[in-house]
Amino acid sequence: MFAAKAGKKTLLIDNDKSMTKRAWMENHYGIMEISGPDLIEIGKKQAAKFGAELVADQVSNITKTEQGLLVETAEKGSFEAKHVILATGALVTLAEAIGVKTKEGTEPRIKTVVDVDAQGKTNIEGIWAAGTCAGVSVHTIITSGDGAKVAINIISELNGERYVDHDVLKTN
Repeated sequence: MFAAKAGKKTLLIDNDKSMTKRAWMENHYGIMEISGPDLIEIGKKQAAKFGAELVADQVSNITKTEQGLLVETAEKGSFEAKHVILATGALVTLAEAIGVKTKEGTEPRIKTVVDVDAQGKTNIEGIWAAGTCAGVSVHTIITSGDGAKVAINIISELNGERYVDHDVLKTN
């Protein structure tokens, strides 16, 4: 959502298997209560509103190319990218398969996470990670905030200066 709103060409590949699909939230700031499926649907609509392309598929591989990265999917072909954010929840199978370093997790039931620096970068140029797979708490408010942080860091890198996204309430 942040990348699309910042005018960056943005592709969201979602396999529709998020653990948030099974969640009920009453502890998400600004929302009295919401189901995981509703939260995900609103997020997808927000991203699309800002111009993100949404693809329902499973990423099967990511490889380095001369231009950046090639993201391969199970059914919809492949896509070229300069940056990729892994936001795979509790799963690090793809990260491990493509050579991203992992480490022991600290959250209950999350055994392994992607090894990222404070910005969200992995050991592979152009590949970032955010949320539970990057070692933050499984709470949706924390994982979404971590995703926003990583997106802001990528946008800042692309722009060559710190990016800030502040909307101002419009008055009549």
